[in-house]
Amino acid sequence: MIVAIDGPAAAGKGTLAKRLAEHYGLPYLDTGLLYRLVGRTMAERHLDPDDAAAAEDVAGAIDPADLGDINLRGHETGELASRVAVHPGVRRALLDFQRRFAAQPGGAVLDGRDIGTAVAPGADVKIYVTASAEARARRRTDELNAKGRRVEYQRILAEIRERDARDAGRAAAPLARAADAHLLDTTEMDIETAFRAAVDIVERAKSGRA
Repeated sequence: MIVAIDGPAAAGKGTLAKRLAEHYGLPYLDTGLLYRLVGRTMAERHLDPDDAAAAEDVAGAIDPADLGDINLRGHETGELASRVAVHPGVRRALLDFQRRFAAQPGGAVLDGRDIGTAVAPGADVKIYVTASAEARARRRTDELNAKGRRVEYQRILAEIRERDARDAGRAAAPLARAADAHLLDTTEMDIETAFRAAVDIVERAKSGRA
């Protein structure tokens, strides 16, 4: 069973995807980490993330073993990921890795922004996780402040709106809900409520397939 989870930043898709993978005993891939690794590597090498050719070269040479680095989940790294993800060459370089992960025996759970539309369009279950920009900004602000970052809500809200526009407007595999994806709006949900809703979606899909 392949489960594709898509959605914008801070909607909760990563947490849900990981919980679903644990619940069903499936391997899990946060595909955003691939782009974060490319972005961080470029920053470490003092390369311009808007340089498409350089970004493609970096993407073609990344080591999947580095995906476990907890530092990849920082806010700044996420912004870099969004910038390098607009380059078609970067997406091509990472696409094969993602598809091989999805196609392994027994299936997998993958989350990102183009899983159901580009990486695994034939996924057994597709869920598009979203929430209002305001709710996502509040979550991200609270998360960063809890880590001692002291960030302002309005700045995070502006960054989220900018990132949404960049992700949805890119030429290569833009952020979009697949036509057959189930919509899960988590604006008014806590994580447990959202998880139960996601499991219900998967179970209905499994029953329908059976």
